[in-house]
Amino acid sequence: MNEIILIKNTTIVNEGKSFIADVLLSGDLIEQIGTIDIEPNYKVIDGTGKHLFPGIIDGQVHFRDPGLTHKGDLYTESKAAIAGGVTSFIDMPNTVPNILTVESLKEKYDIASTKSLANYSFFLGVNGDNIDEIIKTDTSQFIGVSDDGLYFTKKGNLLADNPATMEKLFANCKSIIAIHSEKEEIVERNEQEFREKYGEDIPAKFHPIIRSTEGCYEATKRAIELAKKHNARLHILHLTTEAETHLFQNDIPLEEKKITTEVSVHHLWFSDKDYERLGMLIKWNPAIKTAQDKAGLLKALLDDRIDLITTDHAPHTLAEKEQTYFKSMSGAPMVQHTLNCMLEFYKQDLISLEKIVEKMCHNPAILYKMTNRGFIREGYYADLTLVDLNSPWTVAKENLLYKCGWSPLEGTTFQTDIKQTFVNGNLVYDDGIWNEEKKGVAIEFTTNNGPH
Repeated sequence: MNEIILIKNTTIVNEGKSFIADVLLSGDLIEQIGTIDIEPNYKVIDGTGKHLFPGIIDGQVHFRDPGLTHKGDLYTESKAAIAGGVTSFIDMPNTVPNILTVESLKEKYDIASTKSLANYSFFLGVNGDNIDEIIKTDTSQFIGVSDDGLYFTKKGNLLADNPATMEKLFANCKSIIAIHSEKEEIVERNEQEFREKYGEDIPAKFHPIIRSTEGCYEATKRAIELAKKHNARLHILHLTTEAETHLFQNDIPLEEKKITTEVSVHHLWFSDKDYERLGMLIKWNPAIKTAQDKAGLLKALLDDRIDLITTDHAPHTLAEKEQTYFKSMSGAPMVQHTLNCMLEFYKQDLISLEKIVEKMCHNPAILYKMTNRGFIREGYYADLTLVDLNSPWTVAKENLLYKCGWSPLEGTTFQTDIKQTFVNGNLVYDDGIWNEEKKGVAIEFTTNNGPH
């Protein structure tokens, strides 16, 4: 049994409002919200002057377990996540082996149950090799299926490049289909052009021209057309261009949307100007693009064409990053600092606290139909993070928790600090002190066929 915890006099940010109240946690759950008297058996946390958010739900991470655990694993990366206020995550299938079968998916859940400090769920991988097996399965049992990251294994694994495969999936799949949306044929044509000019050592600043706006837009437009044709449930991962934002709608509630999208925080934080300073360290696929794209993504986030914020947390060792263009691995670690990045935008009057909570907590829970998570409500799981909005600190190697030991944000000073993170009622992170006795749990979700 968890201890009973009373958070006193905190500013709760939840469901479009901010208000001061007390919150009582008992067992796994939020028992009461209001004005609550202190009892002798309560552990009391003074929330005066601090803000209480629902735990962040990160809908897209690459925690590298199993098979790539020299970069990160379900223990190290979930710990970094919790230090950043993230209490739940959905991990992608591009591990070793790729998660392409129900058996390998179950094995991944088993690994997480012994290692992950945060709550977890996993996408099942889908590509040209396993599509026929997938559509024979009851796909409603999965939180989602995805091709993201599988293109690293071999060419031709991107659904966006295979209309016939995509159409077959859209016609038969009952779960969310989350895709990496770039046309590889356009990317390859651009790669060839720059290779002829620069050889293997293409400067990083050309990455967004190689992985171009055209490559993203054409893929997203085609995927949306096919999804509409089959009334499929499509989610476009990590949107990067202002042009693509106009393909999405904001005139119906998220619960009714069949086609949704997200932005990853680095596409809001960095722009192509940063390649000069950071080079391959900010090489992501899809690429970080222009300041105009960055502004367009934020605008679409604010007006609800973009539904959620993710990290696409993808650690590599520095040795894997500091290579020439074609050898440098795409992706970087972000999960420890996403909430801080978004709160920095709040400090700049670019976004409200309520909108941050909507996009990072409420909407992932709604989109993936998670059971009793993502909100500060009585009877819901006590996944919470307590934040000091006026506590500056600087990202440095010694305060990183990533296994890979580096961050593109090193040297950045944030104005805000995550003080406490609660997972299922457990105070796991307490201002630098850890309680790792209890692990996170598999996220429950409902489908058209009932709960999972």
